Amino acid sequence: MTASRDRLERFLATDPRDVGCDEAMAVMHLYAELLAAGTDAAKQYPGVAAHLAACEACADDVDGLLAAVREAERPAD
Repeated sequence: MTASRDRLERFLATDPRDVGCDEAMAVMHLYAELLAAGTDAAKQYPGVAAHLAACEACADDVDGLLAAVREAERPAD
């Protein structure tokens, strides 16, 4: 019964703006590019920002994309 209650509490605590994994993944590359450019990505994609605050796996993916974008922008030695 505790596992069911934990799932219910997590569900009820979900930010209603949270777009979910599928929608976040669809624009994640754009979100990472905005972050790399110093733009307020959360302002343009509030549902994605809400999702990243709740989903560690997607947040890790954005971090990886952000690192890749920054690496690609580095001048060659």
